[in-house]
Amino acid sequence: MAQTTPAPDPQAALDLVADYSLEMTGKDVPGLEEAAAVIPQGTRINVTFLGNEDLEMRVAASKAVLDHGFVPVPHISARRLGSRGQLEEFLLRLQEVGASEHVFVVGGDPSEPEGPYASSFDVIHTGLLRDFGVREVSIAGYPEGHPDIPTDALWKHLEDKSGVLKEQGLDAVILTQFAFDTGPVLAWIRDVRSRGVDTQIRIGTPGPAGIKRLLGFARRFGIGANAIIVKKYGFSLTNLMGTAGPDTFVSDLAALLAAEPSSEDVKLHMYTFGGLKATAQWAREFTAARTS
Repeated sequence: MAQTTPAPDPQAALDLVADYSLEMTGKDVPGLEEAAAVIPQGTRINVTFLGNEDLEMRVAASKAVLDHGFVPVPHISARRLGSRGQLEEFLLRLQEVGASEHVFVVGGDPSEPEGPYASSFDVIHTGLLRDFGVREVSIAGYPEGHPDIPTDALWKHLEDKSGVLKEQGLDAVILTQFAFDTGPVLAWIRDVRSRGVDTQIRIGTPGPAGIKRLLGFARRFGIGANAIIVKKYGFSLTNLMGTAGPDTFVSDLAALLAAEPSSEDVKLHMYTFGGLKATAQWAREFTAARTS
């Protein structure tokens, strides 16, 4: 049976967008400075852990987020860490600049680990995070699955990590890969809650970007991007030179969540693809249009 989207709910849309989070790389500090006046103070900004960026760049970016009045959430890429000492050094440097309270621990891209950590669970299980001032750990969620990991394994990883974080007295957030289709997202949220995981969920959402670029990222991460889905998202495959924003997706998702009893504590995480200012400006305009 096809999913029927309820009528638009402006208040639900406002609630979903409120307290959105953003994503940047270590090289995006100039973009952060340009966008700072448009981003609400206290906004969480994730700082990625890319293979072509070094320790100094990652720490400097996290400090820049903090210095501008935002909350840094540096990524820790398990398979990119060469040793326990490298993990400790990164955490220590983050702690020294006041940026270690919130982290996102993810497995990372390399097919083979560069050191002792094959997964994000391995990093969490060390017990080191709290020693360096970490209070909250974000972990990954995959509403449309993962191209290289079976679905059963994804659920086991999510439950295991959630359990260990609770045992360690650390708060948790589930941050998802970006999606175009509300159907799999809503079904996945139901599954998360049915498994007794009640932590905050942040649904990955592409910020406004070129359509061709969005589809390229979707293919890279194994995300559904067929003609029906992209039509739901609100752009056309016949105009790949255009740009698209998440208005349709966010409005539809908000209306569905408002009618869903298991949808408490769901927010947006905006993937900016380098466009911090454009994404923050989109959120401001989306909110203004629905505020009486």
